[in-house]
Order: sequence, then structure tokens, then C-alpha cells
Amino acid sequence: MIKNRPRRFDVFYIREPVFYITCCTRDRRPIRELAAAHDALTRYGERAREHNIAVGRYVLMPNHLHLFVKGDGNFMLPRWVGGLKRTIAVELGCHAGELWQPGFFDHVLRSDESYAAKWDYVRENPMRAGLVSTADEWPYQGEIVIIDRV
Repeated sequence: MIKNRPRRFDVFYIREPVFYITCCTRDRRPIRELAAAHDALTRYGERAREHNIAVGRYVLMPNHLHLFVKGDGNFMLPRWVGGLKRTIAVELGCHAGELWQPGFFDHVLRSDESYAAKWDYVRENPMRAGLVSTADEWPYQGEIVIIDRV
């Protein structure tokens, strides 16, 4: 557990919660091969569908990742995020601990408006960072499964 970090909920009263996730690279170092990391992320997201896990919209930035994910009643978020981090790290030829900082930020979305508002913020990250002129120009973003309700 990360020091001074709130404990994750054990029980949710939302049947299939949608999580907004942020994972940061270790010491905010840039990912050296964003295209390869993006490929690994999309493959992992596609395979998640076989386990009743929906990866919605996402943006992979040079030093962090934002995504939305929804699972069924058996979904174990920390385990799933750990697998995602390992998958991307292995694709880049390193260990997850070399690429990613420990832990991740998660937020349970409570309404359709919060999904839309979070997405608007997330998709503009590459513009705010000065990497592109418009959000649509950023090649390392997408939506694997449409999550149409929270």
C-alpha cells in the first residue's frame, strides 16, 4: 500500500462500477516506445473482453495513462491494473517496476455526466502538454468498448 493513500473500497453498491484510472511512469520518465506501449494496451483491452471486462476510452501519454474500465462482480481492479502494467512493460523489454510507479489512482464514476466530463479533460491532455494542436491528432488514444452508462 502507498503511504498516506486512502484504502480502496471492498464493497461497491454499484453493480458494475466504471473506474477512471490513472497510472504514472516511474519518476515521470517518458515511455520510450509509445507505439509499442499503445499496441500492448489495445491487445490487453481486447483480451479483457473475454473476461467480462470493458476497457472504454483511454489516452496514453508519454509519462502516464488514463483509461476507463468496467468489470463484472468478480472484477479485481488492482490485479487487472497490475496485469496491464506488466503487459506494457514486457512489450517494452523491462519489468513493470522499472516502467511504472507503484499503485495507481482510481475513481468510481457515479453518473453519465462524470464520464463525459472526465473524458473531455483526459482527451485534451495531449493539447495541454503541447504535443498536438487538436485532441484528435494524438495517435495514442481510443475506445476499445463503448461504455454507454455508469
